[in-house]
Amino acid sequence: MNLMFPHPDQEPVLVLDDERSWKLLTHTRHARVAFQGDDRLEIFPVNILTEQPVVYFRTAPGSKLTAAEVGLPVVLEADGMLPDQGWSVVARGLARELTDEEDIRRVRRLGLTPWVPTFKDHVVAVEVTEISGRHFAFGPHPER
Repeated sequence: MNLMFPHPDQEPVLVLDDERSWKLLTHTRHARVAFQGDDRLEIFPVNILTEQPVVYFRTAPGSKLTAAEVGLPVVLEADGMLPDQGWSVVARGLARELTDEEDIRRVRRLGLTPWVPTFKDHVVAVEVTEISGRHFAFGPHPER
């Protein structure tokens, strides 16, 4: 098995350091954003673009934009899978809407686009304050 990251002692789960977690997050375009809404927890899929230590996504008016307008804490989760391995990265931070037109144009030029052809005119920046990740080597389930 040719793993992305070596696992000491063939352990199936490797806790990733910040550098490896950022590397994985920087090379993915899809994540989920979660936050506490008015009366319930919310979670949504988003397209992302990462410029460490900030993760950007675009959105339309609604609860994601409202969360950014009031600067709510959010959690981003991204993952990936291959037949023999997988990974998961969790990033925590504060969401804010970008309002400076030059910043918005710059992020759009970097290639931040929505999944579907809808109007997602607002750009949200998540200032990441904490990141963690794990890498998994798949294999048969052990029996006791």
